[in-house]
Amino acid sequence: MKRKITMPVVLKITSIIVLGVLMSCTGREKSNAEKKESNVDADAVEQAVEWISLFDGETLDGWKRYNADEIGPLWTVEDGAIKCDGKGHGEGSPEDGGSLITLKTFGNFELELEWRISEGGNSGILYHVVEKPDYSHAYVTGPEFQVCDDPPVADDLSNLNKLAGSSYDMYAAPQTKKISPVMEWNTAKIVYMDGKVEHWLNGEKVVEFDESSEDFKERFDQSKWSTDEYPYWNTYKEGSIALQDHGAAVWYRNIRLRSL
Repeated sequence: MKRKITMPVVLKITSIIVLGVLMSCTGREKSNAEKKESNVDADAVEQAVEWISLFDGETLDGWKRYNADEIGPLWTVEDGAIKCDGKGHGEGSPEDGGSLITLKTFGNFELELEWRISEGGNSGILYHVVEKPDYSHAYVTGPEFQVCDDPPVADDLSNLNKLAGSSYDMYAAPQTKKISPVMEWNTAKIVYMDGKVEHWLNGEKVVEFDESSEDFKERFDQSKWSTDEYPYWNTYKEGSIALQDHGAAVWYRNIRLRSL
């Protein structure tokens, strides 16, 4: 015997179907809303980690010369850039030489700046630099993003890790890197996050490594840093940013950093 479906039953079934559709739509809307809110929160976090300028374009406020009370004449401001005049003072010489370091110290960070260098010049950007009278130079403690006027052809491939963009004496930037002609501006970026390091040169990542890796340890053992002369190199995980005096004219500008 067939059961007759009455109008109230039809209405009841229809109501259940409509309610299910509405709940499904509401769930999707809520999910989309939550996703949107999540994205907004991520953007808010990104914006909360503010960039700070390390150079005001006019003065050397916020900087000092390594292991010196006075900055001296070597470091000046010229046309909106920090300039090392390169008059032959070697780094840390008793006269006016020595790297320029920030008064503030940083642990995990992202640093961006522009640099240009004189013909045949050599300099560097160092991080986690610690200043003590017992330490003769900034590079005794701080790893270095190499800044230099690369030779037209690298005759000695073993020295590639001493050319522009490299982690000095550790990791070489590729020979295919993009670098501006001498005395033209380059961009540099260093990212340090819990031992993971990136070097960027003119918008291209040229070096990447992990300080906890076996590869890093092997390279360290083969480097100058493993000798008794440098027992404190890369041992500090918070320190100053340094611009290296290596006896050459070099300029730095648009220097900014954000802590990570």
